[in-house]
Amino acid sequence: MGKVTGFLEIDRQVHKYQPASDRIRHFREFTLPMSDQEVEKQAARCMDCGIPFCHGPTGCPVHNQIPDWNDLVYNGDWDGAIRNLHSTNNFPEWTGRICPAPCEEACTLNLEDIPVAIKTVEQAIADKAYEQGHIRPMPAASQTGKKIAIIGSGPAGMAAAQQLGRVGHEVHVFERESKPGGLMRYGIPDFKIEKHYVDARVKQMEGEGVTFHCGVNVGVDKKVSELLAEHDAVLYCGGSETPRPAGIPGAEFIGVHDAMPYLVQQNRRVGARTSSRSHGPPSRSSPVASMWSSSAVVIRPPTVSAPPSARARYV
Repeated sequence: MGKVTGFLEIDRQVHKYQPASDRIRHFREFTLPMSDQEVEKQAARCMDCGIPFCHGPTGCPVHNQIPDWNDLVYNGDWDGAIRNLHSTNNFPEWTGRICPAPCEEACTLNLEDIPVAIKTVEQAIADKAYEQGHIRPMPAASQTGKKIAIIGSGPAGMAAAQQLGRVGHEVHVFERESKPGGLMRYGIPDFKIEKHYVDARVKQMEGEGVTFHCGVNVGVDKKVSELLAEHDAVLYCGGSETPRPAGIPGAEFIGVHDAMPYLVQQNRRVGARTSSRSHGPPSRSSPVASMWSSSAVVIRPPTVSAPPSARARYV
């Protein structure tokens, strides 16, 4: 746990945002990082719960050991915190940004609507790990001789690839799109997570021996039977871009479209304009860490009433 009386003495605090006048000038993240001291104070609010509902069936779906790394952060052991966090979560800088935080809903302090700022602490741990150089390749000491194919490079595919590669298997990831990342790259806007965080993990995994094959549509460009013949095991981690019907009145009207085609289109458009810029993980000591350049890029999309098929030329 953190400080015994921390939840009584310290108010809940989370990231602040850039002013709206700044946010409208770019598509990047706009949260302002907190200092180490501020994060440690938030971690100190973690209580000595007899049953920590924040992880397990009622909270974190990946079973992050939240009270443990809150205590480590409170005591200034950031290295121990990222090692603990990595023991259950391959990509905490992703979940710390985009997870809806069911852990905070399950937090005992949420009975008073002031849960521990778990998501903020998690993101801070991951960003601190980048600053201290803890996010680096960890290749296997020996090889098993087994060859595994993974279809899909979204969060599930990349996590599986990293785990399998680190135990010594030869891992090949097949991705239909031109870059790895799946939903993380094409389904989530940059203001939620900038794509250099995906690129950093891809680079790390390549250093661990994982091979990415992009632009390969399994079932079209390469048959599943070929993968089965060439590998000892095939793991399917593909997602679905087929939206779930909203089932609400008016969904059938002209001009009402599902979100995914627009998210993919916009992420490709923004990605094409950011790929030439070299981005690195932010320094949390900087008050403008989310603003990677002083120049403003404003991209005006075509009329939203046009269906995706009519707007393909913009992709």
